[in-house]
Amino acid sequence: MKYFYDFIHNLYALAFVGGLLSFVLANRIIPVIIYTVRAKNLMDEPGDRSAHSRKTPTLGGVGVFAAFVVSLILFGVVVGLERPDLVKLLSLVLATIILIFLGIKDDLIALAARKKFLGQLISTGIVIFLTDVRITSFEGLLGIGELSYFASVLFTVFVFILVINAFNLIDGIDGLAGAIGIIASISFGLFFLLNSDFLMVLVSFSLIGAISAFLRYNLSGTQKLFMGDSGSMVIGYLLAYQGIRFLELNLSGSSTFTINNGPVMLLAVLSFPLLDTLRVFVIRARERRSPFDADRNHIHHRLLSLGFSHKQATIMLSIVSVLAIELAYLFKDLEINLQLFIVTLIIPLIYYLLFNVTRVRENTIKLNEVRAGKDRLRIVDMDLRKYVPILTLRNTFIDESRGTQKFSVKHANQQKKMEISEKRIKELEKSKLHQIVSKNLKETYKSSKSK
Repeated sequence: MKYFYDFIHNLYALAFVGGLLSFVLANRIIPVIIYTVRAKNLMDEPGDRSAHSRKTPTLGGVGVFAAFVVSLILFGVVVGLERPDLVKLLSLVLATIILIFLGIKDDLIALAARKKFLGQLISTGIVIFLTDVRITSFEGLLGIGELSYFASVLFTVFVFILVINAFNLIDGIDGLAGAIGIIASISFGLFFLLNSDFLMVLVSFSLIGAISAFLRYNLSGTQKLFMGDSGSMVIGYLLAYQGIRFLELNLSGSSTFTINNGPVMLLAVLSFPLLDTLRVFVIRARERRSPFDADRNHIHHRLLSLGFSHKQATIMLSIVSVLAIELAYLFKDLEINLQLFIVTLIIPLIYYLLFNVTRVRENTIKLNEVRAGKDRLRIVDMDLRKYVPILTLRNTFIDESRGTQKFSVKHANQQKKMEISEKRIKELEKSKLHQIVSKNLKETYKSSKSK
């Protein structure tokens, strides 16, 4: 037993085993959820904005939440967390329980926006007031340093609500929300691992394991399952929590590994959901619509409209998210406002180039289709001129001033040409077949006669 405790108290082993247990639990729980949802017909109905065309089980977030919480509590007890960390653990579990119930209700019978917002406020208040988890400084970003307690609480609430809803908005295609959640948790988890924060290592890697198991089913062709609001709100909340703890630990002075300009790094890690939310809000404001109106203006919807599959779009956006994080880390030693300017300039530029590359691909496909269509029409037109001269309609009119006869030539519409051309092709095929049969009969007759 001593070897087991020594093994568990190794932080790297704890990260691996915690993530593995969470993965195994989610992998066993999710099939039960799929069966139950199908048996009770609690399926997600495809609508006008849906990226799927058939009924699909939802409530995948329940499996993620259950696996995450069991793994977190079990290893929290085994490791023997100190009282402050235990209070944080219990507060976090309580807050996510509130969100999971709100999400389940929203997935099954829909929930008013104000009730959802109220639940998010309560969950945020629990960790802020019970454990004092909050953003205390901008670290010189935009010329702002330390925040007063009141300003700190207000801004922390704003960050929680923003990230929860931004993450909820990107859950529009298979695999995207899960992939972005894993990338963000890995980024935070490595930082906590290097700083020996047992509780946050458990939070990060347990979440990674649970989401990884969910993605196995979310990307499946036969056992597909959606995350639903029950999953997107919980994961968004946990990412916001990790981000704020990252800023706290980075400023604590007791960290063995720190990152210069932490707020910019946090923006880079969460860049995709934040940028996508900002983009759709600007589009809706420009069209004089409510920023909360649903539409298909999200970045992932744009990629789908360009002909990419769900997996292709998810992979592309995941790669861009990783590049954004690497970019922020590369410029971490620059002055914070200069780094913010470079990151906020280059990251949207990467998405712009991504759209332009896909637009070039789309235009190339369209150009090839147009060229193929023109070639076919040219062949049809040549065939018509050769075999169907009657299609040329001659209308005569007399120019009374000159007393001469002129002719104007009009052609039938292209659809007519296509129909007549296809008839002519069939006639030619029949004629060709007749010639072949006649030739074979003649040869057979000659050979029998010679015999």
